Amino acid sequence: MFKKLYILLVLGAALACKASPSHPIKVAGSNDLQPDAQQTVVCKYIAGLITEYNYKKVTLNDSISQVVYDRYIKALDENHNYLLASDIKDFDKYKTVLDDDVKDGNLTDIFYIFNVYQKRYNERIKYSIAQLDKNYDFNTNEKFTFDRDSLPYAASETEMNDVWSKRVKYDMLNLKLANADMAKNKETLRKRYENLLSQSNKLNNQDVFQIFMDAFTNAIDPHTNYFNPSNAANFNIEMSRSLEGIGATLQSKDEYVTIASIVPGGPADKGKQLSAEDRIVGVAQGKEGEFQNIVGWRIENAIALIRGTKGTLVRLEVLAKGTSTSSKPKIIEIVREKIILKDQSAKEEIRTYNSNGKTVKIGVISIPAFYIDYNDYKSGNPNYKSTTRDVKLILDTLKRENVDGVVIDLRENGGGSLMEAIDLGGLFIKTGPIVQVRDARNQIEADNDEDPSISYSGPMAVLVDRFSASASEIFAGAMQDYGRALIIGTQTYGKGTVQNAIDLDKVIKPSASDLVSRITGKTDKSVSTGSQGKYGQLNLTIAKFYRISGNSTQHKGVTPDIKFPSVIPLDKYGEDTEPSALPFDVIAKSDYTKVGDFTAVVPTLNKLHDQRMSSSNSYKYLTEEIADFAKHESEKSISLNEQEVKKQRDADEAKSFERDNLKREALGFKPLKKGETRPRNEDLDFLKIEAGQILTDYINLGSKYTTTTPVSQGQ
Repeated sequence: MFKKLYILLVLGAALACKASPSHPIKVAGSNDLQPDAQQTVVCKYIAGLITEYNYKKVTLNDSISQVVYDRYIKALDENHNYLLASDIKDFDKYKTVLDDDVKDGNLTDIFYIFNVYQKRYNERIKYSIAQLDKNYDFNTNEKFTFDRDSLPYAASETEMNDVWSKRVKYDMLNLKLANADMAKNKETLRKRYENLLSQSNKLNNQDVFQIFMDAFTNAIDPHTNYFNPSNAANFNIEMSRSLEGIGATLQSKDEYVTIASIVPGGPADKGKQLSAEDRIVGVAQGKEGEFQNIVGWRIENAIALIRGTKGTLVRLEVLAKGTSTSSKPKIIEIVREKIILKDQSAKEEIRTYNSNGKTVKIGVISIPAFYIDYNDYKSGNPNYKSTTRDVKLILDTLKRENVDGVVIDLRENGGGSLMEAIDLGGLFIKTGPIVQVRDARNQIEADNDEDPSISYSGPMAVLVDRFSASASEIFAGAMQDYGRALIIGTQTYGKGTVQNAIDLDKVIKPSASDLVSRITGKTDKSVSTGSQGKYGQLNLTIAKFYRISGNSTQHKGVTPDIKFPSVIPLDKYGEDTEPSALPFDVIAKSDYTKVGDFTAVVPTLNKLHDQRMSSSNSYKYLTEEIADFAKHESEKSISLNEQEVKKQRDADEAKSFERDNLKREALGFKPLKKGETRPRNEDLDFLKIEAGQILTDYINLGSKYTTTTPVSQGQ
């Protein structure tokens, strides 16, 4: 693909780093957060990069400003729970100036809006705490409207007080239904609200900047994104499925950074000195570093201090689980290592089907994302972590087990590395194009699998859902176009754009001679995975994906050969629900040779599937659940009458318990008794089971994916 992205960056006055004059307005009752100089720099650079080099050409004008404004207000107060109508009227003057603000790097206006929002937020939480001294009557016929996004903003503080009085009453009623001790319930709520207030007071200017930049970039297109330094680090951990640290997951609990779990095989696990529920109160670097007390810290700040380069030493002051907060902490030394997140990697299982007296073994490979440890790959490490390498090893295992077919489960796989989508496709075909890419100059390239080896040549299906996106759609689309695999499930997300990950630390204030190469040195086939820097990362939309058949995956996604009902509401999630999304279009086909054609067999497979579903209790319960979900989604208010709520809740719980047991029985499992938990080894994933059954049908029909005569497809 793009060996070079021919961008001539003439960064002059438009991207100059001189901050525009600003006059902060203090807002009493807020933390009075203000932007810093580097955020001004980042804002101006991103505005310039987006307007000049984004695939979707957009001029920053008053029209875009209003879209950004609406998205920003929605991000702060989507449900109209905090801001007053008078606040919105005050903010109206910013509707058409935010485009100028981002071009100038002037963040004063958006920080003022946030500070007003935070003031209102803090007022609401303090008001809620004050309501806890009241006595509540749960025999009235009041209703609490919890979904307020279509309602006007409250016209006065009195009106907002009424909303929040009912909200506190609703919270109290929920606790009362579980525990009649009202004194204890009030104390539980007090701690909950005080924690919300504490979290609000820990917000910093990076949080404000991130919220606004999300509103700005998503007004351009849904997948151009800015990540502040800490979010950039987390994004790249997700992409590589690895990190360098102590091997423990952390959470914030009662102002303490607490161990949630220990990663098996990591340094914390090997040392046996840390356990779940231990509290870390201090962190020091190396043998001689000074301890920093982290009690009350935001969790991401504490994590940044504890993580570090493999081979380095970190010392922790730890209060063991169950010890008093006044106890003397023990000091633990841990040498950081590279941690492979195995729980977030590809996994396999084998399912057995009995059909016409024949036993059929289907291997199921679940792939959560298209990941690659780019740093290891770039350095030449032959054992770098990647989706394709993991799946190739799994296929070798499944072949040794003599499976009759393989299902690739891409449900909820939001994509990742384009290179991995191409390489994964190459495991199942000899050679040929996997995807076409059109850049902003309308130049089209095909990305090919060049490796003639095939890791698996047997019957195959790909299972997708509405959250299968981007690289998942490229792989599924290629397998469908080649006739290599049956596609089963629901219409996919429709994310068909290419992003280039730009490390802003490498483009802001570099020397003029290497500016272009630093921005364009990576393509979407890789993701930069640098350390947490100063300026963060911009994922810039630079091109558009097309299937080898010529259809874009953008907007429409991939349509399955055999369709399942969608558990995920199609009208609420997907590229076609995004107002700023690029449209669907078509280009010429690639020159490729089909290896199979399911056209003749799909009607029979659909007929067999429909026959099973017509008498399947599992299918019946699934469609009932989808209908119940849609019904609950349409509800906007709830009663505050205890008897009425209890009656409805008991009915819902009884219905859910009965349905769960019916689902269990339909799949051959024993029903559970009240309070009994489901064994971990039981799989109630009916859709995955049915996907394997469909592939079994195909195998039993005696069909083969390969055609007698290859069918050439091209221009």
